[in-house]
Amino acid sequence: MTSEATEPASEFVLGVDLDGVVADFYRGLKPIVAEWFDRPAKELPDEVSYGLTEWGIADKADYDRIHRFAVVDRGLFERLVPIPHAPATLRRLSRDGIRIRIITHRLYIEHIHETTIDQTVAWLDHYGIPYWDICFMRDKVAVGANLYVDDSPHNIEALRSAGNDAIVFTGPTNKAVAGPRADSWNQLEQLIRERSHTER
Repeated sequence: MTSEATEPASEFVLGVDLDGVVADFYRGLKPIVAEWFDRPAKELPDEVSYGLTEWGIADKADYDRIHRFAVVDRGLFERLVPIPHAPATLRRLSRDGIRIRIITHRLYIEHIHETTIDQTVAWLDHYGIPYWDICFMRDKVAVGANLYVDDSPHNIEALRSAGNDAIVFTGPTNKAVAGPRADSWNQLEQLIRERSHTER
């Protein structure tokens, strides 16, 4: 599946995670979790850990029920807002010959895959985010790229352990992960261009 993009002149492939890197996942999920627990969203802290126990989620089964409700009943993946500057930066990188490969583990809950994929593609097109490949994969090491950007500590560790170049995009769950890291898409663009040797 592809969206509008300039055909890359080079074979430099950028593997980009969606949630927490391009899409502001926690900001979008927070009001849905608040609704689920009948609590004001302002009571849910911004600083969270993996599993979101700070929001009152008890365990994986609890999260799975909320995740299904968020996607199926509240259209989570269509209502997310982009991380600031992500769409425009990806358009610039694509224009300058970098092949954008989206790698996301959104097929997390069984029997809602079609809904998840449809919402994801609609969201990418709505915000004009260019990509030439989209991979719904848990094991991101299995997807080839010259450089990866992810916010998951587990994914960053797995990618680096396999010898891959991976930049961690700063988020609430990865403060302890070693760099290279980017706190914003402005920083991230600079790091990507240094590795791909592209110029604006």
